Amino acid sequence: CSRPGLATTLMDATTDKAPQVQEQIYAALCYVGEAEPEEVLRCCDEYLRQHDKLAYPHRVIILKAMETVVRNNIALLDKSTAKVVIFLASNEMTKSKEVIRDWQEAASSVLVAVGQRFINKVMEEVLTKFQPGILPHYFVLQTFANLSVSNVFGMVPFLNSILGTMLPMLGMAKQDHMKSVFCYALQRFSESIQEYLANLDKAPDPTVRKDTFSNDIFSAYEVLFSSWLQHREAKLRLAVVEAMGPMSHLLPGEKLEEQLPKLIPGILALYRKHAEAFSISKSLCQILEASVDIGSRSLDVQLDPLLGTLHPQICAPADPALPLTVKNHTEVLRCFTVLACSFPDRVLAFLLPKLESSNERTRVGTLLIMRQIINSAPSQMEIKKPFILSSMKLPLQDSSDKVKRALVQVISAMAHHGYLEQPGGEAMVEFLVRQCALASELPKKQAPDAEDPASDSVQSISINTLLLLSTTVDRMSNVLWPYLLEFVTPIQFTNALTPLCRSLMYLAMKKEEEGESASLIRYDGNANLPSPYALTARLLVVSSQPHAGACRGAAALRLLHVLHGSVHPSLGPLWSKRVPLLVERIEENTEQALSQKEWEEELLLFLQETLAAIADSAWIGQFVVEMSRQLSSYNGFPMEKNFLYKCIGTTLGACSSKDLVQKQLQELLETARYHEEAEREGLASCFGLCAMSHLEEALSELEQFVRSDVFRRSGGLFSIFKVCAGGCAAPAPTDAFPGCSGGADLLFFPLVQVLGIKVETKDLTLKLCLIRSICMISQAICKGGKCGDFSFSHKAELVAQMVEFMKAEPQDTMRTPVRQRAMITCTYLVYPSSAPIPCRNDGAWPLPLSCSSPSPCSPLQHLGPWIKSSKDHERQRAVEISAALLDFYLSALNVSTVIPFYNLSVLIALFSPRCSDSVPSVRLHAVDCVYCLLYIQLCYEGFARDHRDEMVEGLKALKKGLEEPDFTVLFHACTSMAMVVGKRVPPDQLMSLLLALFEGLVDPDRNCSRAATVMINSLLKERGAVLQEKVPDIMSIIHSKLEEVDEEHIRKAAQQTVYILASQHKSVVVSSLLGSALPFDSHTCTMWRSLATEPALTSQILEQLLEKVNRDVPYKESKCFLLGSGSERIATPLPLAATCALYEIMSAPEAGPAVLGLYAPLFVTLLLRLSCSVGVQLPKSLQSRERRSSSSQGPAARSLQPCSSAVETLKAMLVRGGSEEVARAVDSAGAWDLMASPERHHDGIAVLAGAMARHAGPRLPLIVKNLVPTLSSVFDSQRITTTAFFAELLGSNVVNDLLLLETVLDGTAGRQKDPCTLVRVLVLRGLGNVAAGSPDKVRKHGAKLLASMVNGMDDKDDPHNLVALEAMSSLSKLLDHVEERDIQSMLLHIAIRIRPFFDSEQPRLRRSSIVLFGHLSRFSRGHCELFLEQILNGLVTLLLHLQDPQPDVVNACKFALRMCGPSMGCEGLRAMFRTHLREGRSLHYGEFINDVCKHLMQSFPEMLNRLILTNLFYFKSAWVDIRAAAPMFIGFLVLHVDEDHCQQVDLDQLISGEQ
Repeated sequence: CSRPGLATTLMDATTDKAPQVQEQIYAALCYVGEAEPEEVLRCCDEYLRQHDKLAYPHRVIILKAMETVVRNNIALLDKSTAKVVIFLASNEMTKSKEVIRDWQEAASSVLVAVGQRFINKVMEEVLTKFQPGILPHYFVLQTFANLSVSNVFGMVPFLNSILGTMLPMLGMAKQDHMKSVFCYALQRFSESIQEYLANLDKAPDPTVRKDTFSNDIFSAYEVLFSSWLQHREAKLRLAVVEAMGPMSHLLPGEKLEEQLPKLIPGILALYRKHAEAFSISKSLCQILEASVDIGSRSLDVQLDPLLGTLHPQICAPADPALPLTVKNHTEVLRCFTVLACSFPDRVLAFLLPKLESSNERTRVGTLLIMRQIINSAPSQMEIKKPFILSSMKLPLQDSSDKVKRALVQVISAMAHHGYLEQPGGEAMVEFLVRQCALASELPKKQAPDAEDPASDSVQSISINTLLLLSTTVDRMSNVLWPYLLEFVTPIQFTNALTPLCRSLMYLAMKKEEEGESASLIRYDGNANLPSPYALTARLLVVSSQPHAGACRGAAALRLLHVLHGSVHPSLGPLWSKRVPLLVERIEENTEQALSQKEWEEELLLFLQETLAAIADSAWIGQFVVEMSRQLSSYNGFPMEKNFLYKCIGTTLGACSSKDLVQKQLQELLETARYHEEAEREGLASCFGLCAMSHLEEALSELEQFVRSDVFRRSGGLFSIFKVCAGGCAAPAPTDAFPGCSGGADLLFFPLVQVLGIKVETKDLTLKLCLIRSICMISQAICKGGKCGDFSFSHKAELVAQMVEFMKAEPQDTMRTPVRQRAMITCTYLVYPSSAPIPCRNDGAWPLPLSCSSPSPCSPLQHLGPWIKSSKDHERQRAVEISAALLDFYLSALNVSTVIPFYNLSVLIALFSPRCSDSVPSVRLHAVDCVYCLLYIQLCYEGFARDHRDEMVEGLKALKKGLEEPDFTVLFHACTSMAMVVGKRVPPDQLMSLLLALFEGLVDPDRNCSRAATVMINSLLKERGAVLQEKVPDIMSIIHSKLEEVDEEHIRKAAQQTVYILASQHKSVVVSSLLGSALPFDSHTCTMWRSLATEPALTSQILEQLLEKVNRDVPYKESKCFLLGSGSERIATPLPLAATCALYEIMSAPEAGPAVLGLYAPLFVTLLLRLSCSVGVQLPKSLQSRERRSSSSQGPAARSLQPCSSAVETLKAMLVRGGSEEVARAVDSAGAWDLMASPERHHDGIAVLAGAMARHAGPRLPLIVKNLVPTLSSVFDSQRITTTAFFAELLGSNVVNDLLLLETVLDGTAGRQKDPCTLVRVLVLRGLGNVAAGSPDKVRKHGAKLLASMVNGMDDKDDPHNLVALEAMSSLSKLLDHVEERDIQSMLLHIAIRIRPFFDSEQPRLRRSSIVLFGHLSRFSRGHCELFLEQILNGLVTLLLHLQDPQPDVVNACKFALRMCGPSMGCEGLRAMFRTHLREGRSLHYGEFINDVCKHLMQSFPEMLNRLILTNLFYFKSAWVDIRAAAPMFIGFLVLHVDEDHCQQVDLDQLISGEQ
């Protein structure tokens, strides 16, 4: 079917009333029009003329399609087609005198589109419908208006005459809609004229002036302001206002000055009449700007009403859901900018008092205006800075969140303009930090902010502002450093620590760049700064809660690292090594994954290493005193205070002064808050850590404290026991107690004393504390090397007390905290150290559990090991006993109320696999067991004991077949039993049944394990649909069983299980498998491959995986440590896992049909995945796994690296999709490796595209269709890959054969302005390849291709000239096929543009430009005058570069000179170039240049001076041979010139050039 015929068919279908069908018809017409625009446009014209009665809604579809085709192909239309379209659109627009908006607007849009290029033709037609004295059609005016904006330079020359005709018509307009369109036209005309005047340097007529239009515009203004603005119709008033803004810039200056006293009040009055004020504010701003431009004096009088009217507009909050309210705010703020620049004093005098208003909205609005003025009128506000700062004192104390948010924005503006460097600026910084320290969570019942629903919290915006000022505003460095350090230690700023630390870290690093000592804290002029000891203690303590406060632990450690020089000079090497490891530990683990205990141990070890590196007793002493001083500030922060105690203990352990140790311990004992559990724990740890180095001092202080008044008065007696006992005993050296006189007695003395105190049963805390203290001391003594020689003097009393505690516990609950801890304590009191102490992993004593149950579960469970025994006789007896027990139980069962039979599933799973046992009697008894169990279940459900169930009775029929061990019969029996069980097992026990059956897979009898698999799969087929929530658990069990059992039949059965689950719950199975650890182990791979067995299911799975690959971003940018300048791309887990999964599925031969069905989406997705994986790294958490996987599985292991896995998956897809030849071709060319290289990736893609074109051509249409949208991808890599693919396709004739040329060519050409240089290079390469792939189409697209090449050579964002190089190379390819008329118009431009490249330092640029110049000379034969000048300009360069050090450049010069010879009009030169400059022929340069100079001076003697000057330029050439050739060239020129032209030689110039 021809394209016009297809277009006609589509237009016939426009009568369909369905909106979706109409939309598709429109899209199809546009698509056809892209291929043959002129034919389709003529076809549309003919159709609309022939179907004059076609209803207008259907005409609209065709007109809209015509507009789209015209806009997209305007450069391709010829004048005749344009005339046809213009005439049709004009008639359609004015056919009906009534306004039918959709129809006439569509026709008007066609005219505007054509007017982009054929403005004269459009105006010629439309002006026939715009006659003086006759009110024009509504859309004639609208068309004029839209044309004036879309084609400014084309339309403005017509506006003078249009305005002259239009002005008399204003009085004729009676209807509101006509008045509105006149206003719209005047608005657009004024905007167009302003743009024209602003760009006079580019305008076709630079003589146009403002006064050309001023009088006409003023005449129109008088009608609009005096008459129409007073109209009662609101829409018309807004149209008038919108026009008056742009018109005010064109009014004569004296007229505008005259009108302002009336105009401004008139505009201000409209605010009261209109709720929506955007148009009014925009117009008012334009009027104010025009007034300022003419230096108006009237504004001074109008200022007060202006400010009084505009200020409430800002105070009314803008609603983000209503964009016009936001735009209105913007325009009003622009008005304030204009006024503040002209009247700064009066504006500030109006605004600043309003900061004291009691109205919240007024205060917020005023601050927003202040921010605008500070930003937009910096020069006027410069001397007002102190005044403005002092006016902010009251807002700093405001409690309103909205005011705070606005004030933070003002502070940000102030910071950028130097306000905070003034006196009073520190108060602003402190306010900002205080807002950062606000509580991060809002109260739960706080109502949402109805006025500002999208507003960020005050804390959030303050944090962002502080970080922004620290990192981007250079002038703030000296303000913030080191001032921000003052906020690190006060506890009230804890919530602000993360942004504070980040800001300080950045500032310190910035100071380090200035010099080694610049970042050191200077205390001489900063008395309020915290000491190094205070900073170290504070940062170390807050890092103990690493994920609190937006991960403040990592920020604190990073800051500590950069402050190492200020803390102590010796810490640099240690902290540079240790701090990054600690930060990495935080960032690689979630809050749940990072053990708090292990983390604190790491920090304490870090503290120990730090103290050892410092090795300064004075420093350590001051440090421990500072930590003790900070203790009280952590009241209310129990975790941090607990850790601070540990730090104090660790530091005291490193302290060499025993007096200091005792003094600090005494102080800690006297000031501790014993009623708090965390503090008790911390104090105990502190004593313990200290006792490791100072045991005698610790015990001495404890002894004195026990005898002190403080101890006797303390209500927290039990806490002190714990400190005494646990704290000192647990970590003390193992031989400390026997060697320390009275040490153990001292520890036990207070514990035994407490036995005389009545311990109430309800006082659980005291009991547990006492028991734990005794246990810790006993443990410490048991661990001692001389434990056997130690005598417990109070053992009997302690053991007796523990027994009493246990007796006092309730008898109905065996396991209670007191009983458990008391039993453990008795263990250590009684057992000698040499005897093993029985203890569970969790430290609890193993208590005996009694088993009694009314169900048959208990005795049968005890028989379980024998039922599964590997010995036949044991199994036979156990199953026989079980059958008898169950039969007896069933006969004696009497159920009075319906109750669940909880153990049914466990028991059925125990017996059902035994129906395949190798022993016949076991098989038969197993059936009996299942039979009885199902009837017991029926009894529990309420059925009578004599009830007979047909399905259960059917089990007896299985017994006869089980007497013979035929595998088929056994399989049938298992299946039949599974069907019965599946129908009768209650839903709540189905999962437990499956779990128990999975345990049967490890049965020593292989027949039984097979039976278990049959049962599992049959049950899942029957009832698997209800197990969606349990699918992840089942998948996990399957994986664990595959790891546990290495049997082929188990593996196949597991694959079948996965397939069954996937057929019922595809998404859950896919998600569960994707959650498996990477790299996938062999068992996970097996499970993935099981999904390839059935094509329909496989297709659905593949589609889901493709969606997973495309849904998430392929990588994330990761900043290097300590805000390094570099960053790396880290692969995101989900696409990586999905890519690996695709490989596993497609590696299965059964996946072939599904891959064929999804060939295009698979290919495109994997190609783009590959493009986004180049240079991408694995997450750190996977890198170690990858290394372990590679080392354990050997060299054959598949790489998990993102790029390698993408390459392998794409290979597998090609092979499975029947494109083995493509994969082989790419492999033989080494292109897979190229694709993985960031520098050569596009070359590898080109090889792949070529192989696809040769071996998989029929697949390309769908691939191209899917790839076209990615040309606009946000990822550079995807655009590079797609463009490289298309560029190579354009070099193959297959795109022409498959009718893909237009699509690929248009898509490729559309990226000429791409921000990525490589994309632009590939675009030009592709366009040049058209010469090889479709040479017959080059003529058709010649103008477009040539324009692209010229644009490429003019590329401004190409510092290395890569785009220009490609443009020149591609243009050389195209020149053999383009029309001469297409190249003639740009011949001169190209020649001039490439001339500078002749002397480029890059050999490739020199060669390409010179070769292109030679090709261009072919087109100059008929226009010698135009091109001869360029040849003569470049002649010296070409001749000198015959001495170029690069052979390729020399050959290029020879070629260019041979090609230029015929155009020079000198037969001697032409013959010389043709003879001496043949390819491969050697050249005697001296003789050759002598002869050339002779011919030049004979034919072009007047050029002597120009030739000499050009040669002089090369006297300083970087190439030696060229420097030598230039003087010789000049010498021969002077030698052969006749006397009449000798005066051209400037000897002084020659001499100076030689110096």
